[in-house]
Amino acid sequence: MSEAKRIDGKAFAEGLRARVAAKVAKLKAEHGVTPGLAVVLVGEDPASQVYVRNKGKQTVETGMNSFEFKMPADATEDALLAKIDALNHDPAVHGILVQLPLPKHMDEAKVINAIHPDKDVDGFHVINSGRLMTGQEAMIPCTPFGCLMLIKDTLGDDLSGKRAIVVGRSNIVGKPMAQLLLDANCTVTIAHSRTRDLADECRRADILVAAVGRPHMVKGDWIKPGACVIDVGINRIDAPDLGEGKTRLVGDVDFASAQAVAGSITPVPGGVGPMTIAVLLANTVTACCRALGIAEPAA
Repeated sequence: MSEAKRIDGKAFAEGLRARVAAKVAKLKAEHGVTPGLAVVLVGEDPASQVYVRNKGKQTVETGMNSFEFKMPADATEDALLAKIDALNHDPAVHGILVQLPLPKHMDEAKVINAIHPDKDVDGFHVINSGRLMTGQEAMIPCTPFGCLMLIKDTLGDDLSGKRAIVVGRSNIVGKPMAQLLLDANCTVTIAHSRTRDLADECRRADILVAAVGRPHMVKGDWIKPGACVIDVGINRIDAPDLGEGKTRLVGDVDFASAQAVAGSITPVPGGVGPMTIAVLLANTVTACCRALGIAEPAA
């Protein structure tokens, strides 16, 4: 079998951002409204600061309004909840994102569920989870939504009858990913650390989504020949070949062995990662249109 096709998430994300920008321009021209995304960062976590900076930059580049609020690590939970409440009532803000993780003295579930579900562009609110599970209109979590876009771009829109396995059962990726594949008429297995004969389960799947946070866990001989492999993992490991103290990013899939078996596969980096912010921007446009009761403009 020839080497697997690399699924270029970076290129797809660029195209998605361009489509978002076109939709924003139409909203401004036809309805006089500019979608607004508010991001709240608590503390000084370096990785979170980078994420927030990138989100703000890309929000502005698509023509939307970007609102950033930084709070000290020792801010009280009540202060954060008050900020969220103010943003819930701000008509200029159509999407709200609280950057995770939060300081240990804050209850993440309580904070997430304080965001109005219709402004919850991360799709983490319990109401959006329930809406997604029951087939109602929901804000869909960005990473699994982006994965589904990449799968359909690779295999076509009709996924009916395909066997899919999601390795990982988190509320952020695993569970909503499984639901999206189920809604696409796949036969879906959710696997995890206690799944028996995990490798055998994976070998049955036409679509394999790895989201466990364990570097190189999924080996090439776990993969059905010709399968579509989506690697959500972002793991930093030591890379002595690059020099003392150096590290590199790798996925949950052993890319070297997997690409010899799979039909298509996302690399790490450059696969799923770039999709998350692009889908966040698309979700903000969707939230804006729904808030105003207008049809989402075609790009």
